[in-house]
Amino acid sequence: MRKLFAGLFLFFWVPLVVASGDEDYLEVREAFRVGDAARVAEYVQRMRHHVLLPYAEYFQLRLSLTTADIATIRAFLKRHDGSSVADRLRADWLQLLGKRQQWTMFAEEYPKLITPEESLRCYALQHRLATGDRTASAEIRTLWLTGRDMPASCVAVFDALIGSGAISTEDIWARIRLAFEAGNTGVARSVNKYLPRQQALDVQKLDVVMKDARRFLDRPVSVQSRADREIVLFALSRLLRSETNQALVRWQKIREQFPAVDQSYFMGNLAYWAAIRQDSRALGWFLEAAPYPLTEVKHAWKARVALREGNWQVLQDSISQMPATMQQEDVWRYWRARALKADRKNTEANTLLIPLSREHSFYGQMAREELGEMLSVPAAEYQIGPQEIRVMEQNPGIRRALVLYRLNQRVEANREWAWTVQHFSDEQLLAASRVAQRYGIYDRAINTAIRTVSRHDFSLRYLAPYREQMRAVLQQNQLDEAFVYGLIRQESRFIADIKSGAGAAGLMQLMPATAKWVAGKLGVQDFRSSLITDINTNLQLGTYYLKHVLDQLDDQPLLAAAAYNAGPGRARQWKDTRPLEGAIYAETIPFNETRDYVKVVLSNSMYYANNFGHKNKPTLKQRLGTVAPKR
Repeated sequence: MRKLFAGLFLFFWVPLVVASGDEDYLEVREAFRVGDAARVAEYVQRMRHHVLLPYAEYFQLRLSLTTADIATIRAFLKRHDGSSVADRLRADWLQLLGKRQQWTMFAEEYPKLITPEESLRCYALQHRLATGDRTASAEIRTLWLTGRDMPASCVAVFDALIGSGAISTEDIWARIRLAFEAGNTGVARSVNKYLPRQQALDVQKLDVVMKDARRFLDRPVSVQSRADREIVLFALSRLLRSETNQALVRWQKIREQFPAVDQSYFMGNLAYWAAIRQDSRALGWFLEAAPYPLTEVKHAWKARVALREGNWQVLQDSISQMPATMQQEDVWRYWRARALKADRKNTEANTLLIPLSREHSFYGQMAREELGEMLSVPAAEYQIGPQEIRVMEQNPGIRRALVLYRLNQRVEANREWAWTVQHFSDEQLLAASRVAQRYGIYDRAINTAIRTVSRHDFSLRYLAPYREQMRAVLQQNQLDEAFVYGLIRQESRFIADIKSGAGAAGLMQLMPATAKWVAGKLGVQDFRSSLITDINTNLQLGTYYLKHVLDQLDDQPLLAAAAYNAGPGRARQWKDTRPLEGAIYAETIPFNETRDYVKVVLSNSMYYANNFGHKNKPTLKQRLGTVAPKR
């Protein structure tokens, strides 16, 4: 039994022990994977009274879907109505109906689907076009204007709109540019087929650019046709990814041969890549990029460059030029308010800050402090009782998820859990969160608790397991408990054996090489990589490394968090030549993952300090501090 925070219910931690019959699910799943219909049928019979029977029945029907009669399919959907497996089977069936163009049944079933994939959306658009629905064209154009590859079912609707002229030649070039910007040359080649032969890209030149953009640009290049200009602009963009000045020199030699709209487009690309490298020339180049419309990513970086340069007027202008949906993001509401304050428009600034201060986010906390308020969280308004916990444990979806977790089928379990809680009330979400906490599924406990809208429990949003194991290593390394918990919550959500795609493992997500280096420093005998997921070992190694990073970086949590995620060298590299407000440093980190990471870690730290009852808690601005200039 473990006590988490003062005033909380105490629960026995219930281990997820494999129960009798659970192994049958693993067997039927494997039989389905290899297409053994006879074995699947056998296990369906064996699992008649098992909570995962719907999965077994899904596997059985899925193997025979192309030949199954409609009554059997509909009986399954009715029997398991509202479940995740019913939605999966309906999606599978709709794929089949779409391929066969059996539109009557497709139209009947598609509205019942809860989570339609893009491929099914395109089948639905095929049907709408066939029935003369004029509103379908606008949706198809939205799907068209992306640099991503699209499902095969979208080809028919794209062909229809290109044939009718609703997707123009200019739209084709727009998608080619989007594909180039995304680095998806395969999409560009595919879209290129829609252009008349005499206007299309020369794919041989494209191959040369992909192999060596600098070498391509050093040769005499023709820019007489649109296709030639697009190839050259793509080559310049490829070079910009690594070398600002080399691309700029080559551009200046040929700039006058391009129309004004292409010059504007190049300046936007030049400014963007310079901004990513924190080049002080980026702001001037962004201003030269007008009037070519910026993408959302470039809008954001224009604002960040203005922020880092301390140009509050350009920051205001940049935010006002963003799409309306972007302007409503908490980050840009906060910085617009700061820009208004810099312009002494305090009343207008507070109009933005007051509603933002009620949001439980990094910028909500920043807004609160800007208004002179300290962090406060509502007390748990709704106390979950034992009976509500027992009722939630018997929810069919929760039961299925718990069995999948104890079978270590985490991906399937997460899907089942997310599906089950998607329409829960706040009270149900808190009860489900307590169930997950009780069974040691801390990531689901946290992720479920943060979904509440009006009734919150911040002790669930900011769980603190393993405090007994943590105390010794925190004291040994003289680390702030709230900061360490804030970091672990973001790294692993307290799942002890979790591993990332990059190879990081355990509560503090240590890379094997880092763990080995720290183990050597600590004199750990017989260290092996398998020990990284051991809770005590992971905490010992991870806290030592975090302390090492803090010592290297002025004992600043902001820089240490950036270094923990992206490496100490990068954290130093992102400093400015002058002192920089910590919040501005954080917002102008070039890596999307790291930029979000440091904000969440420091925001987490504030809530943990509050939950732990720490005295003399620093404000978020104090935690962010001021970043000293580069040495």
